[in-house]
Amino acid sequence: MNQNKNNTEVIYLSDPSECLRHPFHHKQIVFTGALSTMTRSEAAKKVRACGGIIQGAVTKETDFVILGKQRRSISTKQLKAEQFIHLGLDIQMVTEDDFIWLISM
Repeated sequence: MNQNKNNTEVIYLSDPSECLRHPFHHKQIVFTGALSTMTRSEAAKKVRACGGIIQGAVTKETDFVILGKQRRSISTKQLKAEQFIHLGLDIQMVTEDDFIWLISM
């Protein structure tokens, strides 16, 4: 990773065409609960490297909600996602273990 003139982070991929096939490419992703395997910042970098877009809150545009292992209970983000799912929106709830597998693709 490098910094450009605007001091924003630039992530270089070894083969950019690989991200075109990644499930997170051009998808809106929200994290809820603490991750046990990495910080949220590290996870967000990995999602962005796969072409994903990080959101801070669940909206109708959300595609994936990543459920950290260290949740105390059902979060408001998870409840909101479940409400949207019941309304027919296609939001995928992904456990941390499945997230780790997905970013390793």
